[in-house]
This record gives sequence, structure tokens and C-alpha cells, in this order.
Amino acid sequence: MTKRFDVAIAGEINLDLILYGLPEEMPLERELLASNFCLTLGSSSAILAHNLAALGSRVGFVTCVGGDPLGAMALERLAEKGVDLSRVKRVSGATSTGVTILLAHEGGRRILTYPGAMFEMCGADLDMEYLASARHFHLSSLFLQKSLQPDLAGIFRRLKSEGLTLSLDTNDDPEDRWGAPLEELLGLVDIFLPNEEEACRISGKANAEEAIEYLGSRVPLVAVKCGKRGALVKQGKHSWQVQAQPVVPVDTIGAGDSFNAGFLAAWLRGESPQTCAQFGNQTAALSTLRPGGTESFRGSELLNAMLLSNPTGL
Repeated sequence: MTKRFDVAIAGEINLDLILYGLPEEMPLERELLASNFCLTLGSSSAILAHNLAALGSRVGFVTCVGGDPLGAMALERLAEKGVDLSRVKRVSGATSTGVTILLAHEGGRRILTYPGAMFEMCGADLDMEYLASARHFHLSSLFLQKSLQPDLAGIFRRLKSEGLTLSLDTNDDPEDRWGAPLEELLGLVDIFLPNEEEACRISGKANAEEAIEYLGSRVPLVAVKCGKRGALVKQGKHSWQVQAQPVVPVDTIGAGDSFNAGFLAAWLRGESPQTCAQFGNQTAALSTLRPGGTESFRGSELLNAMLLSNPTGL
């Protein structure tokens, strides 16, 4: 039976305010000047939904937003790419849509997040028939889905029973605990997509190579994102190291989510794990050419150039 969506995503949505050119030292009670800024669609779940849709996937997205201009702008960005938003919940009352402020420095970045409505969504807010109308379900930002966490194992089991495949990207744990419900979810997902630091923290291993060996014993397909080193991929007894696409980045915000978009788009077309990682590296590199995680995917110029040069034909 033909499914309505290729991918269903339930998760958070917010805007990113990115300030560039700030000094490493940030003393109190001083006015610090940025050299530039960008206001763009943020949050791992929404960036993935946007970029998957830009790559041609049919995407259904479930989230909670406040009744404020930030939420309206974030939803407008998703609607531009044809993401289905028919099950979005508007939160009433004082709760507003979340926002993340990213302070970009030469040596890294500081990330400050007001969660807002992203902490509100619970299992009762999800239309399970809607989610089950997809071929695949993805969850990002596990440790930000505070109200959803207690229901996730049951949701995953229900969707697996409906024939969906499942993927997970935990993203960071702000409390650095890496606890429940992660252990249970790892036994249910088909694809796990952590970055190198997350993989090491979850597994307790010293490096990505050791971490993927451990995680590969728990999950059928694991891709560990290693930045400039590309990606490590493991499926059963088979492992690959897939080189990164060389670019001169504007910034790397959202690159991991863009890797996920490319990887999943290729996987849903039946490509090999190695090819999926190659395409993921390409989409990650593409995302770094403009500020934020979605700006490279909003217009057609950069995206079409990448797709035309892609040897997999995706």
C-alpha cells in the first residue's frame, strides 16, 4: 500500500538567532558587538524536516508552537518546502515558541536555548494514525522532548508494529546523563545517527571507532558523524569510513541534521549504507555554505548544483 509520507517526524521547532564575530571572552555588564547576524529556522527536528523535503521526500511534521510571531515564521519556513503541518498543535497561554541564540566565536560557539513549547508536547498530542501513514519515523533531540519521553518506547513499538522503520539522533543531553529512555530505544531503532562526541558519551568509549563497535552491536545500522573526518558507518559485521566533502564553511550549524537528511533520503531510496553516508556528507557540506542549517536548502542554486554533481543520481 502506498504511504502518504516517506518520513514522519515528531519533535521541536524554534528559530536560531546566530551572532557572528563575538570575542571569546565575554565580560559582564559590557556591550559586546557582533560583526553579523542571521535569524533562521532552527532545532534539529525542524531542520531535518525542511531539508528532507527540499531533497524531495514527502514529510509529515508534528510539533507544538506558541501563538507568537516566532512560531509563525518557523512554520512558514517549513511550509515553503511543502512539509505537511496539518497536525501542528498551537499551545495556548503564556508559553511561547522556543528560541536558540548561538554565539559564534573563532574557536567554537556558545548555545543558549529557551525551550518554550518544545517541552510541552506529550504522547497524547500525537496522532498515531497520521504518523503510521509514513514509511519511516524519525526522532531528534531526545533529551529535549521532556513531556514526550515517557511515551516514546510505546510509540516506537506501535509504529514498528505498523511496519515503519525507525531512526534516532539523540543530539546533546544538556544534563549530560544519557539515561532513560535511551537504552530501551536503542533496542527498537533501525538507524542511529549520533555525532562523534555523543557516540562516545553514550557508549563510554574513548573514540568513535570504539564507540561504533559498541553501538553497532545494539542497532542494525549506525552512522557516526565525525565532522572533517567524514562518517563512520557500521551495519552488522561490515564497516566503512566515508570521507567528508571538502568545502570552506561559513558555519557548521545544522550540518549534522543536514547529514541526517541526506543519509535518510538515500536510505529510503534503497541505497547502500556507504552511499547513504556519501550523500549525507554532501548535504552536510552543502549546509555549511550559508549561515544556519537550512539556508543552503531554501533556494535552488546550491541545491541543484549539488544534486547535478551527485554521482549516486539522487
